Amino acid sequence: MTARILVADDDPKHAQLIRLYLEREGHQVLTVGDGRAALEQARARKPDLVILDIMMPLVDGLDVCRILRAESSIAILLVTARSSENDMLLGLDIGADDYLAKPVSPRELTARVRALLRRIGATDTNAATLRVGALEVDAGRFEVRVGGEPVNLTAKEFGIVELLAREPGRVFTRGQIIDKTFGFEQEVSERTVDAHVVNLRRKIEENPAEPRYVQTVYGRGYRMAEQ
Repeated sequence: MTARILVADDDPKHAQLIRLYLEREGHQVLTVGDGRAALEQARARKPDLVILDIMMPLVDGLDVCRILRAESSIAILLVTARSSENDMLLGLDIGADDYLAKPVSPRELTARVRALLRRIGATDTNAATLRVGALEVDAGRFEVRVGGEPVNLTAKEFGIVELLAREPGRVFTRGQIIDKTFGFEQEVSERTVDAHVVNLRRKIEENPAEPRYVQTVYGRGYRMAEQ
């Protein structure tokens, strides 16, 4: 899948290196050197994927991620020198789809990008809308609505809710969610799944503390409520 990708990194050599890797994959790549330019270009160019360095001048990558996520469901990959699990979970909590630590491995970078693009591009335009109560999951439009109102989800949040909505009542373990939603090309912890579910509930549940749709089955995993 050829895509338009925006790379925001204040290190010109690192940005050009990422650009080289991605252009070899056939993608169209635009690079910018600060967070303000990243916001401007993301809004103007409507890229398929944004790769953000966290430590950038003017507006840092975390704030760029928060703003873009509030405005759209664009795919976002954070790239940073910070590599602790807490930093990773913070990035996911504010809406990033994935997180990659420096130094960047070319093979891992391109694999992560391919996985994200598959998730946002593999929807079937003829797919039926899945409905559970007031929740609608429209795979063809890559859209979720609650009570008729659209909800902005990340690619991974959408993947989780679509997986569960296809078989209401079925319990999916965290391992099954990882295999079916995250792909096999990267290691993903069960805590990462939980972090995405927390964010998903904030967006689709009237009361996230007492979820109507995405329910926890303790000791097992998650399920979508039956109508």
